[in-house]
Amino acid sequence: MPSVLTVDDEPPALREIEHLLSRDPRVGRVLTASDATEALRVLEQEDVNIVFLDIRMPGLSGLDLARVLARFREPPAVVFVTAYEDHAVDAFDIQAVDYVMKPYRPERLAAALGRALDQVAGDDAATSVAEDESIPVELGGVTRFLRRSEIIYVTAQGDYARLHTASGSHLLRAPLATLEERWGPAGFVRIHRSHLVALQHVEEIRVDSGRYTVVVGGRDLSVSRRHARELRDLLVRRAGE
Repeated sequence: MPSVLTVDDEPPALREIEHLLSRDPRVGRVLTASDATEALRVLEQEDVNIVFLDIRMPGLSGLDLARVLARFREPPAVVFVTAYEDHAVDAFDIQAVDYVMKPYRPERLAAALGRALDQVAGDDAATSVAEDESIPVELGGVTRFLRRSEIIYVTAQGDYARLHTASGSHLLRAPLATLEERWGPAGFVRIHRSHLVALQHVEEIRVDSGRYTVVVGGRDLSVSRRHARELRDLLVRRAGE
């Protein structure tokens, strides 16, 4: 069974998460560390599959530690558990499995554990489809979480991407190529150098004088010639499933 390491500089928080994870039948051992330095010592001596990690700690921060873990030959799955929402975008960039806000509900922690276990099992593609990822976006100076399933299409905007939903749009600090790679298994397809669409939201594809467009969320989007055949094949295949 998988081993879990919890890292938090606050003893009550460390004891609570250790207690909850120890009671979960999906977990083998639960190890603890009070800071990043101690966590690295544990990781040198033990095989750890999942790390539940606080962000603001003395010395090396949780984000710094996660970047170190990402360079491991077999990096553990990382779940951030923090009282601060202002690092959610950084956690997204690091490709953390989840970002759980304190105070958390036990069922929320259990859901994050489930996502981490899926990743450990090597089922990333299936997980990307099955799990509805939370996307941190800025709105009025506050970080809010958007569900990936709400996104209809994405447009490139410099080093950012604009996520379009039925109710509006939001900027995300991530290039379109990164989202294409990360969300491809969830049904997002590149149709143009500036557009990424969710196949499930494509209403129709049109051809006029050799020019391809798709209707997504009531809006016409251009499809480049090099992406047109792939898109058509994917839509036909999806319709036959």
